[in-house]
Amino acid sequence: MANTNTKELRKFGMLDKLSYAAGDFGCNMSFALKGTLTTYWTQFMGVNQMGMAGLLLLVQIWDAINDPVIGSMVDADRRHYKRNKFLAYINVGAIGLTVAGACCFLPFPGMPELVKTILFVAGYVIWDAFYTVANVPYGSMMSLITDDPVQRSQLSTFRSAGSMIANLVTGSLLPVLIYDASNTLLGERVFWIALIMGGIGLLFFQFMIRTTVIRVDTEVKTGEEMPKFNVVKAMGAFIRNRAAVGASLAGMSGFIGMYGAQTAVTVMFQSYFKNARISGVVGMLSMFGVFIFMPFATTITKKIGKKEGCTIGAVVACLAYVLMFALPITPDGKGMALYVLCQVIAMIGNGYSSCVTWALIADAIDYEEWKLGTRNEGTTYALYSFFRKVAQGLGPSLGLVAATAVGYNAILGPDQPAQIATNLRYLVPGMYLVGTVLGLIAYGLIYNVDRKTLDQMNADLEARHAAK
Repeated sequence: MANTNTKELRKFGMLDKLSYAAGDFGCNMSFALKGTLTTYWTQFMGVNQMGMAGLLLLVQIWDAINDPVIGSMVDADRRHYKRNKFLAYINVGAIGLTVAGACCFLPFPGMPELVKTILFVAGYVIWDAFYTVANVPYGSMMSLITDDPVQRSQLSTFRSAGSMIANLVTGSLLPVLIYDASNTLLGERVFWIALIMGGIGLLFFQFMIRTTVIRVDTEVKTGEEMPKFNVVKAMGAFIRNRAAVGASLAGMSGFIGMYGAQTAVTVMFQSYFKNARISGVVGMLSMFGVFIFMPFATTITKKIGKKEGCTIGAVVACLAYVLMFALPITPDGKGMALYVLCQVIAMIGNGYSSCVTWALIADAIDYEEWKLGTRNEGTTYALYSFFRKVAQGLGPSLGLVAATAVGYNAILGPDQPAQIATNLRYLVPGMYLVGTVLGLIAYGLIYNVDRKTLDQMNADLEARHAAK
């Protein structure tokens, strides 16, 4: 790894941050709809709940093949591109995502169960393939935009901002658009909304592709021999990379909690609070905590360190979900206010880690080079993305099984019995708390790049690169 000729390149600044944020905005215009999958396919399409839980796990087999294969394919690709291979792959994935998201919501509720199953699996596989082609190179590219750890934290913060803004826009508007006054899902609309969101995402991707500057050069030079890429060795390096394993487990735990609670949250607003349309606005208010940290993420990184800040935040989030259990969250305005308060406290706890989560994996890529002498951006990020995607399937599957266990019946839609709605009100903090405790373990005990270690690692790598 070496720095490119910086005399020919734009100085790192605000445009780089906005450009990188636009990439995750584009990803999340498609990804945000994933939270609607379970409700859409059980309440509107009429797929059996336990069957849906099984399908959610089944499609993760595709993820198990998809992410590492594409990540290793990017690493093994030694062809010369006009600008950069990462940008070329992102462009292909972004174009495919324009329609792929809508393929997950083909509205044919009258079809036989087998046909519905085929439609779901096929739509998900198409969507996931294009999402991975765009997202894996996009995440890997952070380590090539800059090798400065503070600038990487800034990129990670802006990436989180792009993600959050996309989620705020979609999260607040979607419930208003897809639920009627009786809290019933209007499934026919979801396909067209997904198609429009895909087009918006494509525009943001194109802005990112056209404004990104690669400053860390890993291209093969004329006459230079690169070692032949070995995917087995790359995956072995990932397993021995404690920083990458810790960052992956932390990401998994967050998704298990968030997506595990998702079905229960949807039905809680439908049946307990009796107001599905307001769920997006409440979700928007709950994200307030993340935005508190965005202006201060760089300062916290310098003063405390990424690992240390994430660990402290996880403790705060755990306390918030314990409060959500204990406080009298009644099915009225007062109860909803207490629910929002607990979510805001939790998001304050999770806010800093949300800002720097992508910087953690960028540091893990450097950690592999520091400790093992190898560097596999695509494979490392792909495996990180793979474990997160496993959690994205495992979370809603476990959540749907748990909701069924406490009496939830998707056929009833918003008309769940009062006791079942109350059960779901307690299931929500339960799923959140499980994920947050797992995250605390990952940050506190497994991820090992604290501030002191990071400073030493960066100094050693800088010396190695200068010697070369």
